[in-house]
Parts: sequence; structure tokens; C-alpha cells
Amino acid sequence: MRIFYGLMMATLVMASCNNDKKTAENSDSTSNPFFQKSKLDYQAPDFDKIKDEDFEPAMLEGMKQQLADIEKIANDTSTPTFDNTFVPMEQSGDLLYRVSNVFDLLTGANTNPTLQKVQEEMASKLAAHQDAIFLNQKLFNRVKTIYDNLDKENLDAESKRLVEYYHQKFVMAGANLSETDKDSLKTINGEIASLSAKFTNKLLAASKDGALVVDKKEDLVGFSDEAIKAAEAKANDAGKKGKYLISLQNTTQQPALQSLSNRSTRQKLFEASYNRAEKSDSNDTRAIISKIAKLRAMRAKILGFDSYAAWNLQDQMAKTPDAVQTFLKRLVPAATAKAKNEAAEIQSVIDKQKGGFKLEPWDWNFYAEQVRKAKYDLDDNQVKPYFELNKVLENGVFYAATKLYGITFKERKDLPVYQKDVRVFELFNEDKSSIGLFYCDYFKRDNKSGGAWMSNIVTQSTLLETKPVIYNVCNFTKPADGEPALISFNDVTTMFHEFGHALHGFFASQKYPSVSGTSVARDFVEFPSQFNEHWALEPSIFKNYAVNYKTGEAMPQVLVDKIKKSRTFNQGYALTELLAAASLDMQWHTLSAKDGEKNVDEFEAASLKKTGLALSEVPPRYRSSYFLHIWANGYAAGYYAYLWTEMLDDDAYTWFEENGGLSRKNGQRFRDMILSRGNTEDYNKMFSDFRGHAPDITPMLINRGLIVK
Repeated sequence: MRIFYGLMMATLVMASCNNDKKTAENSDSTSNPFFQKSKLDYQAPDFDKIKDEDFEPAMLEGMKQQLADIEKIANDTSTPTFDNTFVPMEQSGDLLYRVSNVFDLLTGANTNPTLQKVQEEMASKLAAHQDAIFLNQKLFNRVKTIYDNLDKENLDAESKRLVEYYHQKFVMAGANLSETDKDSLKTINGEIASLSAKFTNKLLAASKDGALVVDKKEDLVGFSDEAIKAAEAKANDAGKKGKYLISLQNTTQQPALQSLSNRSTRQKLFEASYNRAEKSDSNDTRAIISKIAKLRAMRAKILGFDSYAAWNLQDQMAKTPDAVQTFLKRLVPAATAKAKNEAAEIQSVIDKQKGGFKLEPWDWNFYAEQVRKAKYDLDDNQVKPYFELNKVLENGVFYAATKLYGITFKERKDLPVYQKDVRVFELFNEDKSSIGLFYCDYFKRDNKSGGAWMSNIVTQSTLLETKPVIYNVCNFTKPADGEPALISFNDVTTMFHEFGHALHGFFASQKYPSVSGTSVARDFVEFPSQFNEHWALEPSIFKNYAVNYKTGEAMPQVLVDKIKKSRTFNQGYALTELLAAASLDMQWHTLSAKDGEKNVDEFEAASLKKTGLALSEVPPRYRSSYFLHIWANGYAAGYYAYLWTEMLDDDAYTWFEENGGLSRKNGQRFRDMILSRGNTEDYNKMFSDFRGHAPDITPMLINRGLIVK
């Protein structure tokens, strides 16, 4: 019985079917591709056969089948054992997960109105089914019996971990509550699920509608010829011929702000981003998130906790809101002090140029780039020609994985994809044994959620005899036809990051799918991904992919040195915007049930002031109204995880530096001790066994340039 975090739902999704039996029974199972396992390699989805109308009946039938399996386990009159309780639980839900994993992929990366409607209609049903399982008293009694006698069970370490994992999930879901409280909880869970689905779709529409349309080419001074062509092509596609369209990324700051010379255009673009979901129109998300926050606090109270964060952090490395807030507070003074110094430096440049204005958020990236050029003589347009996307992927990301872990890649053009830009690769171990399939989807589309992410279509499990099928999704600007896809070094880092997640899934070696691969705590799951970013600048890797797309020549060492020297540049800003977002998340999720619904704008302003992060020039990386991570993507009370795991990844990389750097031996050790373990042991123990001590924040502070080594 796998539990998964998906784009489709805000919380753990396990689902049920009550009044929808007729729909499922009347569906034509012979024509619906989800009703049988795919016959393609690795059970990869046959996207050529999948239709929008296949999803709902397959999910309904999948829920029906899983609930029947669960009832059979719960009503078993024999003495509860691991084999007659946990093993069949892990085997249940095959159809449900087969369809849900593909549905999550498409609703995140290639959605449409039909899928969005299904998403909203199914949200409460899926939440209800999760409750039907985790609030099943007979089932919980079996789980508890085995858990209470765990010391007497002759189980291997992974099986014991699975028992502990399930017991905690049942308790966190409310298995110990009275029937009255369970009924209240079910109602709240359904409301939250529906609201989260609506939030996702409103935000996607708000981001699409919020794209900036520029009338005149001269207002795009600073854009490269390629960027202007791409903006013109987007406008044409949107029916705005003769104009230029700049799509919105999911973050507050937009990449184009770095190069746009026209201050008025910069301001319009920034405000389009900043206010995208706050226009008091049909896409305004503020009423929804205020309700979600209130409902989450109410859920926590029913479960016996003061706040949603207190409830949600039980199974994380941090454990408590106090631990998270203490961690964040350690970073705030140094981050904001550095950001203020950076702001003063930028203001000095503006004044020297007789700009006659005070630094505003839409000015920061433009003038910071000038400061960077002056300090490090580094122009982003100088380096982009050396970062052609396909070379970065194959000669950088894949090459690093080969050097560290011995794996190799073969492109599979025979497998169907869900969108023409998607590529598929098969992975092999050093001994030529197969690992799984990798789908990559890198270009931004209006029907794709913002940001970048990884997930599984098929999860590794020796019990189920499945190997991983994994995808990475990003939102890089697609070039005009015939032009190369040149990306920034930040984009390069994103590719390494997301493939770090993929490696965590590919190297899984678990029997049980619930504890396999990336099925780990939020404040551990970003550790492997952020760790993998370090290899982007490792000399032997970098020189293999950073070659001029026209000449094939390697990037000159002088440029390489400039990139390395500039790594700590603007880190006050970068860390402060992350801290602001993480703190906003914690403020929303430490509300108590007695707190009423909040005015979103007022609450956001007060929260930033309270945490010392109200810097006018440095807005949060995500405002509350477009904070997809916490309202729909499972990161509620968990956005701090990016910074927490940065501590882990920098400390782990320090071990590599102390032990010879990049090598097959070191890579194998990291694979064996971290990447292959899934959720099979305590995270703190797993880390300390690899590193030799508990996590140390010092390497992180050094890498951020906040302290000198």
C-alpha cells in the first residue's frame, strides 16, 4: 500500500470509492490501457494509447479494487502477522498507482481542461479513500498488534522499518481518534483536497494569463537575438502577432529581469509576477489559501496538536517546529546583513550612473549583474554559448553519473512519449544489468506547472518485481525553431539537481515500495539532489560538457575561474529570499485552530516583519498566493527542507573533498550508504554513518560565503 506525494493532491494520497461503483463497472476495461499492466519495457506507459477519458474510470476501479483488498486484510480472523498484513497491504492498489502516477505526470507537465476537471472532481474522492484505509479500525488493530510485539517478530531490518512506518502513518492519520472525531477529520480532509486541486489550477491559469506582453522591440533592449525571437514566437502562438510575450516562471523574480535595460519593462514584468494571483479575478488564490491554512490548523487540533507544523514534522529529521525555527534563525542575521551590504553596493552603482531612484526589487537582478561583471568580469551572455542543453545532459549530467556510479545510458526512441520534446533513456549498471527508464521534459509550456521536479511513474520494488521509471520536468525557455537551447549556469545546476533525485530513485534496492527510493522525509529527500549539484563544477565533468556550441571549443579557463569565484556572489539575496519563503511557510502552519481565516496580504507582511525578513528590496522567493510547494505539492511546513538538506549536502561533499574527490570508489560508497537505502533506517543515523558525525552547518555557511574558511 504505497503512499505517495503527487501534484494531484496536497497530502498523502491513498483513495476510496463509494458512490462511483457504477461508473467504474460500466467502463470498458478492454479498451482502457490502465486496466492491464503495460507490455512495454519496465511497464512504461503507452502514451500513444492513453486518452483523457481513461483516467477517471481507471482511478475509480483502482480505488474499488484496493478497498476490497484492504477489507480482506482487515477482516482476516487469523492472528495478525507481518506476512498476512503488511505484505498484502504493500501489494494492494496496483491499478490505482498505475493510473495515478501517470495522471500526476500529465496534470503537472502537460495538462488540459479535461484533466483539470477530473483533478478537481477526484480530489475529495481520493482523500476519502485515504481515510477509508487509515481510519479503518480493524486494519489498525492488526497493525498495532504487530507493532506492539515487534521485538518478538523475527523480521529483517527493512521489514521492521515498514512496521514502524505504517504504525506512525496510521496514528498521524487519526487511527486513535473517536469515531466522531474521525468523521470530522474526513470532512476536513476532503475539503482540503478539493481546495488544493482548485489552487493548482487557478495558479496555472494566473501564471499563464499574467505573462507580460510587450508591444515594441525597443522595450526589450538587453535581450539577446535568440531571446527576442523566442518572445516573438510565443506571442505569435498566443495570437498576438507583432508583439513579444514573456512567460512567467514560478518564482517571484524572473530570469528576464537580469538583462532588460528598460526599467519600466522590468517593473511591469516584476509586478506581473508578484501580483499574478492577487487580481481579485477568477484566478485569485487568496481566499483558497486562507481556508486551507485554517482547515489544516483544525485538522491538527483534532489530532491533538497545537499546529499543523507540530503534527506534520513528527516523521521528519527536524521533528518539531521549534527545531526548524531555531535552524532558520541561525541563518537570518548573516543572510540579511549580507543582503543589505549587497543592496548598498547596488545602490552605489545606480547612483554613480545618476539613475536618480532607490533600488527596487525589479532593479536588483539587472544591477546585480552589473556588479558581478565589475567584480568578476563575468557576463552571463559570455557563458551561455558553452551550455547547450543536450550537451549538458549527456556530457555533463550523465557523464558525472558514469564516473561516480559506473552507470551508462542509451536513448530509447522506440517508446511513446506524452509530448514531442520529451526524451527517454535506458540506464544500465556497470555489469550491463538494466536499472530503469528516464524521461526528461525540459522546456516551459503554458500547460505545465512552474518549477522543476522529479517523480516516479513506476517505483522500484523487489516484492512487486518492478524497476524504476522516473521523470525530470523543468521549465527552461524553448528556443525558436532551428536555434540551440542555450541555458544559464543556474539551469545547468537545476539539471544536476533534478537528476540527483532521479539517482535516489534509480538506485533504490528495497523490497517494499512504501520505503523505496525517494519515499523519505521532506527534510531528507532534497539531500541527494542538492549533493549532485556539486559535480556541475567539478573540473573533469565541467570540461566535458562546457563547450562552445558553434566551435566545439572548451570554455576558456579564465571564464571557468570567474564562474567559480562568483559562486558566493549575491548569496545574501539568494539566501534571504529562501529564508523568507521558508519562514512564511512556517508562520502559516504554526497557526492554531482558534485563529480565524487570515487576510493573506496582512498576514504575509506581519510574518516577514516578525522573523526579521521584511527587506523591501528582497521579496520572498514565493509569495503566499503563488506558493505551490506548500498549498498543493506536499511541502506544507516543509519548505525549510531545502536549506536543511543544504546543510547535509555541503557536509557530505566535504567528505568527498577530504577523501579524494570524484572517484568510482567514493561514488559507490555514497550509493551504498545513502542513495540505495530509501527509508529503511533513521535518517540521522544514515547520515552520520556516512559522514562520521552529525550534520555540521559550517560547510554550508562557507559555501554561501557567510563565513570565511
